[in-house]
Amino acid sequence: MARIFITGSADGLGQMAATALIKKGHDVILHARNERRAEQALLANPGAETVLIGDLSNTGATIRLADSVNGSGQFDAVIHNAGVYRAPADELVNVNTVAPYLLTILIKRPKRLIYLSSGMQAGGEPKLEALRNNHHTINYSDTKLQVLMLCKAIARYWPDVYANAVDPGWVPTKMGGKGAPDNLDQGYETQVWLADGRDRASAVSGKYFYHMKEESCNPRADDEDLQDKLVEALAERTGVSLKR
Repeated sequence: MARIFITGSADGLGQMAATALIKKGHDVILHARNERRAEQALLANPGAETVLIGDLSNTGATIRLADSVNGSGQFDAVIHNAGVYRAPADELVNVNTVAPYLLTILIKRPKRLIYLSSGMQAGGEPKLEALRNNHHTINYSDTKLQVLMLCKAIARYWPDVYANAVDPGWVPTKMGGKGAPDNLDQGYETQVWLADGRDRASAVSGKYFYHMKEESCNPRADDEDLQDKLVEALAERTGVSLKR
């Protein structure tokens, strides 16, 4: 069985993915942004190994979280599930883009990396200068394109790792709202399948999935020059460089 770490697993799709992976017999470590949320996470998934705390909107806290993850041992898979939708620009960037970047670099390299993107990446722009300047014009769609670009860059840089991105769909979670039209189960099944890793069909990298099927995405996500520039901009912003 695998050891799996899931960010943002106190509720929503992260919590559901954790439940499914625990039922499959995997050792799962949860994540929450504070003590209160950590208690909620363990109440929802008492079969989890433990829960680690770190506020991903704060770069220092994200770095400390990576240290905690490494202190708990080696992982087979990491699901970068945490995300925010309605938030100020700096919080959108820190949670949706910077945190996955830092955790990818700082956590001991697992076999599988799964990044939660969104169908809204289709309307996103790379906004690389906004990363450097904390510009207020960056939005959710932009950050979900950025994390997709990061995923595809990692797939190129680290050929020994399966790095893939997932559009969970517009599902009725707290973020998606009660009227969201997509199937809730399908919202977490793809990341569970990728993290589980026992299906040979999941042994791919640099792909973008929607409901277990590979999908086309914003063509800018596949621009390798833009991917490299994104990684450079994130290194400048954080002071942490990705070694290829």
